[in-house]
Amino acid sequence: MEKELKSFFKSLVLAPSPSGFEQPAQNVYRSFVKPYADELLNDVHGNVIALKKGTGKLRVMIVGHADEIGMMVRYIDDDGFIHFTAIGGIDATILPGLKVKVYHGNKVYRGLIGRKPIHLLKGDEKGRSPQISDLWIDIGAKNKKDSEKKVCVGDFITFDPGMEMLSRDLVTTKATDNKSGVFVAAGVLKALSGEKTKASIYAVSSVQEEIGLRGATTSAFGIDPHIGIAIDVTHATDYPGMDKKQVGDIKLGGGPVLAIGANINPRILELLKKAAADAGIKPQFEAAPRGTGTDANAIQLTRSGVATGLISIPNRYMHTPTEIVSFSDLEGTVKILAEFVRKLDDKTNLIP
Repeated sequence: MEKELKSFFKSLVLAPSPSGFEQPAQNVYRSFVKPYADELLNDVHGNVIALKKGTGKLRVMIVGHADEIGMMVRYIDDDGFIHFTAIGGIDATILPGLKVKVYHGNKVYRGLIGRKPIHLLKGDEKGRSPQISDLWIDIGAKNKKDSEKKVCVGDFITFDPGMEMLSRDLVTTKATDNKSGVFVAAGVLKALSGEKTKASIYAVSSVQEEIGLRGATTSAFGIDPHIGIAIDVTHATDYPGMDKKQVGDIKLGGGPVLAIGANINPRILELLKKAAADAGIKPQFEAAPRGTGTDANAIQLTRSGVATGLISIPNRYMHTPTEIVSFSDLEGTVKILAEFVRKLDDKTNLIP
């Protein structure tokens, strides 16, 4: 991966952006796409839309969601410990002992998630998984008054694992779901920056996907696209405990994943397959027999309906602080979507 794109990816994944608090990551996106966009639009919901104008009438929305899972301060007890609630889907069993960051305005406080030691667990506590209500965050405060000098109810919290390269291709960090999609949307604009396209491209970094596909719903309504392509992550199944009969056979580094099913317009799927072949990228496929639970679902049902596709990045350990994706899968997705856009014009048939 070229140096500029790798630097952008790192800045994007390290920027904090739990649902409802996405603007630090959105600022990274704005800065990167500005040179490649004819217009940069920001809506009241927090979505950022980079527009590359085409010569025809066709409008194509390419979207990745900027929000990540996180936590929020709910209560500070008399001893200064922070009790919290989840933003998005978090598995409480992975939380004890993790380092976190608590954001209060422009200040950041480091803390860790505490739980009663295994030596002191009693009765049914030993046999059950911890709940978020069993946990707290310790920021080293002396008492409630000391803690409240630093943080308050409503402050947001993120994991604090940094970013590490596990190999020349595999990277682990807290928010490849779905900074990966935002990266690809920006990468497509960069890839096409020196070209004229017949379709206008709306590269969207959407918000609040993790709590209900909210940003894609509002931005799609505003853009009113003819075609909508969501970029998200999907479960890699190439590690222990994954049942391929239930989830499918998806390999990390095995290529971008095209979804097939009711959420996907058949014409769009065929165009994506053709684009992949012409770009020299061999895609993987996943069965999606109903709504996908991604921004593609919201886009498809906008207004009178949108011709929708979904392309996903294989991701290990989803919704943990140590998600893993492949840079080659990210680059392959950019190549497919750039080739896809090149093929579009006002005569493109979208009717199944």
